Amino acid sequence: MEIYLRGLIVRSQSGFYTVETEMGSYNCRLRGRLKQGKRLGDIVAVGDWVEISQQTVGAGMIEAVEPRQHWLSRMAPTPQGEYQQIIIANPDQTVFIFACARPEPHLGMLDRLLVVAEKQGIPVLVVANKVDLVDTAQAQALFSRYEHLEYPLIYTSAKSGLGIPELVEKLGGKLSVFTGPSGVGKSSLLNSIQPGLGLSIRSVSLATEKGRHTTVVRQLFPLEGGGYVADTPGLKALALWDIHPEELDGYFPELRGLVAGCQFSDCTHVHEPGCAVQAALRRGEVHPERYASYVRMRLGQDV
Repeated sequence: MEIYLRGLIVRSQSGFYTVETEMGSYNCRLRGRLKQGKRLGDIVAVGDWVEISQQTVGAGMIEAVEPRQHWLSRMAPTPQGEYQQIIIANPDQTVFIFACARPEPHLGMLDRLLVVAEKQGIPVLVVANKVDLVDTAQAQALFSRYEHLEYPLIYTSAKSGLGIPELVEKLGGKLSVFTGPSGVGKSSLLNSIQPGLGLSIRSVSLATEKGRHTTVVRQLFPLEGGGYVADTPGLKALALWDIHPEELDGYFPELRGLVAGCQFSDCTHVHEPGCAVQAALRRGEVHPERYASYVRMRLGQDV
């Protein structure tokens, strides 16, 4: 008699999936019938909840995949057309880490990431790291615009320990995706959260990045207080591939409530008369740098 178990995929490599269940970990493959038919995207991914059948001790077969609540993905061109690669399935939150200095924060990039999270419906946590390199007023001048938009924001320093307890609390019991530009202190921050965590994630990332033909490994890393942390394969993976220009204003919290007040229903908020967004900008109700990010994205320019 076969035993069926519900579990979470915590690792994937070369068609093998590590599934964590209440009866322990199982190394699984995907049942052949699930692969039948034309595929436009990944059938299973790290973060998916699945049903497995126990085959032998420690080995199983994935029999069914539960519907995803949300996901982070990217589109990959193939001879059959674009294919949706799932980076992480069912994340509870995305944690965007940017430094206050060294490197100087590229907040246009953060604005782009926030749009991706808004589109996918994934809650966001913004972390302003390396606060020890600037004073409080400088840090707030850079990042307080996001607090005003009601994005949760934590100021941290891996060096002094500032904000680490609050960050640990925010991560507890959740599947959190960490991403940010290189050099922002992500590994040090992860090590402050849990000793060795940053090193573990970095070793997997380096193994994946060594060459074009190296097997891609996706993995969730367990937190001692409950929950998991996932790393992403780089910021360029999170493109605005499925966002149409005319829907972009809906993913800027400060703009979407203004759109109905525009004179023209197809207003781009760039040059039209009677634009409620531009009027709010002139009144100081929309941050000029956030508006500049919107315009660059609307016109298809790099931020």
